[in-house]
Amino acid sequence: MIPTRLILVFLTIFSSQTCFASLTAPIEPIAPSTPQIPATRANLADFGGVPDGETLNTAAFERALAALEESGGGTLVVPPGIWHTGPIRLRSRVNLHLEAGSLIQFSRDHSLYPLGVFDARGEKFIQTTSPISGEKLEDVAITGSGVIDGGGDAWRLVKKAKTTEPFWKALVASGGVLNAKGTEWWPSQAAMDGAAATDALEAAGSLDIAAYQPYRLYLRPRLVRLFDCRRVLLEGVTFRNSPNWTLHPWLCEDVTLRDLKIFNDRWAQNSDAMDIDSCRRVHVTGCIIDTGDDGLCIKSGKDESGRRLGVPTENVLVENCVVYEGHGGFTIGSEMSGGVRDILVRNCTFIGTAIGLRFKTVRGRGGVVENIHIRGVRMTGIENAAIDFNFFYSANGKAAEATPAPNEGTPIFRNILIEDVVSVGSGAPLVMRGLPEMPLRDITLRDVSLSAARGADLLNCDGLRFERVRIRAAQGEPLKTEAVSRSELTLLP
Repeated sequence: MIPTRLILVFLTIFSSQTCFASLTAPIEPIAPSTPQIPATRANLADFGGVPDGETLNTAAFERALAALEESGGGTLVVPPGIWHTGPIRLRSRVNLHLEAGSLIQFSRDHSLYPLGVFDARGEKFIQTTSPISGEKLEDVAITGSGVIDGGGDAWRLVKKAKTTEPFWKALVASGGVLNAKGTEWWPSQAAMDGAAATDALEAAGSLDIAAYQPYRLYLRPRLVRLFDCRRVLLEGVTFRNSPNWTLHPWLCEDVTLRDLKIFNDRWAQNSDAMDIDSCRRVHVTGCIIDTGDDGLCIKSGKDESGRRLGVPTENVLVENCVVYEGHGGFTIGSEMSGGVRDILVRNCTFIGTAIGLRFKTVRGRGGVVENIHIRGVRMTGIENAAIDFNFFYSANGKAAEATPAPNEGTPIFRNILIEDVVSVGSGAPLVMRGLPEMPLRDITLRDVSLSAARGADLLNCDGLRFERVRIRAAQGEPLKTEAVSRSELTLLP
């Protein structure tokens, strides 16, 4: 019998057939294969590169990478200096290696990054050429101790609420346009009009590049986009100032992201540090992140397109990472329509992020997120919830719609274990918002201690289990529940 002095709250919502699904065994993701790069080495300076920060080195990069590709592969060494350039297209069996003291600075000239029709296994989109890209490659790497700057501030809108007053005044004085409320700065009127215009074009099924051309500034590129590649290694390099998402491996297999540093301004819109999207066998280890959107993020396509592709992100290990500023420390969603499964997150630290462990989706996404194991996470100064499950992401967490019947667009989150987690100083300890037609299912919190300004708030959950969980709220009750079934929730003092 548990002594009553050890129990602060005991809540049992029980049916006669109460049982709990759980992870049948600890998740140990399959280790990715790493690239095999030939021993040949080439120096960018030998192909006409000039590291003076002004000369455009696009052609020099292309000559050097093409020469290595023709010779069977090898390492392209980027020596110390400022290498001003346009887009870089990576090659198979080639390592882009940045020596200490090297800075690849991508040009702010938008015309260097043309629009194109991008075909993702039959799903076609209009996208802007990324500063660094690779498509259908094998054995590809970016390594070293240098810095890659995406020139992203030349592309992005800025929201006044995210900046300081002196920064905002200087930005407005520099040019661009403001929205009607004066709360958003855009680099041009066409960029500000781009959302409505491109949404209409997409709804009409248009792939006419000329029709999208006026809105190219709105269609900001991802800094590094690797599509359908095998055996990828990114190691040691610092990435900063991305126009959009920073690292986007998409439909890739055997990906290693090791000892990277990713820095984006906190007002950098949509600057996710890394979005692992419909990938298999991925290891992320030892990375340090400070960004304007989500930090370590798992995705698998959006809505009907993601479901048609139907490729889950699976067999992923995230370990020994630190996230500072960011909307979420570790995030799954909201684009997860192809499914997410067999994910292990361990020994990570989140300091000052808006949300710590973040799971987000919305009606219409579809997809199944399952077999997620998170352990050994430490969090401090989290602005909102330390742990947040939100099935009403695009509705700001509010369940305003009538309840529909489940269908192919109904997202499912189930079979999740969160253990050995400590958070202090958050706005909220735990927020769970499942759908009435699809509750959050079979989630266990074990050996978890959460200290926050207010208590936990649970809605639409089924098969939720607390084992040795402590929640301390500075104000109010430590735990509120609504529509929680088949659950056992025990709080220690």
